Amino acid sequence: MDIRHIFREYDIRGIFEKDLNEKVVKLIGYFLGEKIKGEYVLVSFDARTHSPILKDWLVSGLNKAGKKVINAGMLPTGVNYFGNFVPLCLEGKGKVNVGGSVQITGSHNPPEYNGFKITIDKKPFFGKDIYSLGDEIIKNIDLEIENNTEAIEYNLKEDYVNYIVNQFSHLKNMELNAVFDCGNGVAGVVLKDILEKLKIQNYEILFEEPDGTFPNHHPDPTIEKNLKWVSVAIKNGRDYGFAYDGDADRIAFLDKKYNYKGDILLYFFAKNMKNPCVISEVKASQIVYDAIDKFGKAIMYKTGHSNLKTLLYEKNCDMAAEVSGHIFFNDRYFGVDDAIYVTFRIMELIDKGFDFAGEYEKLPKVYNTDEIKIKTTEDKKFRIIENIKKYLEENKGKLNIKKIIDIDGVRVVFENGWGLVRASNTTPVLVTRFEANSKEALEKIEKTMKEIINKFL
Repeated sequence: MDIRHIFREYDIRGIFEKDLNEKVVKLIGYFLGEKIKGEYVLVSFDARTHSPILKDWLVSGLNKAGKKVINAGMLPTGVNYFGNFVPLCLEGKGKVNVGGSVQITGSHNPPEYNGFKITIDKKPFFGKDIYSLGDEIIKNIDLEIENNTEAIEYNLKEDYVNYIVNQFSHLKNMELNAVFDCGNGVAGVVLKDILEKLKIQNYEILFEEPDGTFPNHHPDPTIEKNLKWVSVAIKNGRDYGFAYDGDADRIAFLDKKYNYKGDILLYFFAKNMKNPCVISEVKASQIVYDAIDKFGKAIMYKTGHSNLKTLLYEKNCDMAAEVSGHIFFNDRYFGVDDAIYVTFRIMELIDKGFDFAGEYEKLPKVYNTDEIKIKTTEDKKFRIIENIKKYLEENKGKLNIKKIIDIDGVRVVFENGWGLVRASNTTPVLVTRFEANSKEALEKIEKTMKEIINKFL
C-alpha cells in the first residue's frame, strides 16, 4: 500500500479508509506522539462524517506513545490553534499547557477526504518534518497498535468564546446588517455564541448546522459560485457578507461593491496599524506591496499557510495574509489563521466606519486573473519550474523582463505587470496568476507566459 502521497507540504490529507485507514492513522498518532515533548496533546475535529472515527484511531496511537490526550470535540481549526497558546484548566490538575495539537480536517476538499493539521510547541509541523514522519510510518507499517480511546474531555469552545467576547467587548450591541455563510462547516460551532454574547444586532447566519456531507454547497469561499447565497443576501439589502471554508481557517468578505481577496484585506488592516510590518505571498497583487511600503513594510514570501506563519514568528511582523483568505494576526493575537477571529477584526473596521470600497478604489487600477491551474505530474512539476527559470534568465533582455523573483516558483515582472508560475505543493499542477495595468497588457503577459510554460510541459 503506497501512502507516501498523503504526507503533504502543509498537512496530512487523503481519502477516508482508502488512504486514511485504521492502521495508518494509529501509526500517525503513535509516531507523532513520539515527536511531541510535552505531556498533553490537544485533539479536535471538523464536521466530516468520519472525523470522530479518525479521532479514535489517532487517540489510540497517541496513547500508545504515552501522551495524555485532551479531546476538545468538534471545533474550527483556529480554535485548535488557540488551545496551544493558552493554559487549559483541567479538573484535578489545574492549569496545563499542551505540547502540541492535531486538528482532524479535510479543509475544503470533497467530503470523502480528511486529514490532520499539526502544531508542535506552538509552531506548524510541516514540510520536511511531515515527509520524515511519513518515511518513519512506512518503515514501521506492520506495527500493531491496540484500541485505546481514553482521553480527557475538555470544553475548549467555552474558553475560546469567552476569550473572543472579552477581546471584542467594545463591539457590544453593534448594528451590523450582515450575512454569515458557514457552509455547513464548523464556523457555526462558535460563531453564533459569540455574536449573541456580544449582542450584535441585525444579522443572519446561513447553513450554520455542521454537516460533513455539505448539502447546500461546497465550503470553499475562493470559488465564486459558492458565494452565491451571500451575494443574494447582499442584493436583498445586507451591507456585508462573510463566508468560511470547511474548517474555518479561511474567510471571504464582501460588501455591496466588491469581494475583497486576502491581500486586499491585508492592505485594509495595515492602513489601521502604526508602522506596520506585514507579509504576503507571491500570488498577491503588486499594488498591495507598493501601497503598504509607503507607510510600512511589506514582505513577499512563499505561498502556504505554514510558510507564512513561520516567517511571521521569525520576523515578528504584525500580520500576514494569503490571497485565498488565510489571514494571520500577530497583532493582538497568536499569529495563526483563524477566520472567526478575523471576522471580528473586520467588524472593528466596520464599527469605525472604514470605507472599504472607497479605500480599494484609491489603489491603482489593475486587472488580474484568478489562479489558473495547469495539469502536470508530481515527478515533473518542480523540474518544469527549474527549466522555465533557466529559460527566463537566458532570455531576460529579449522578453523585456525587469525582474525575476524566485522565492516560490517564478514571478516575472514586466513593464506593465507580472506573471507567476509555481508548482503546487499539494497537487500535481502548476499554478499561474497574472496581473497588469491594462486588459491588453494582461492578455499579452498571460499569452507570453503560457507560451513559455508550454515549451516545458
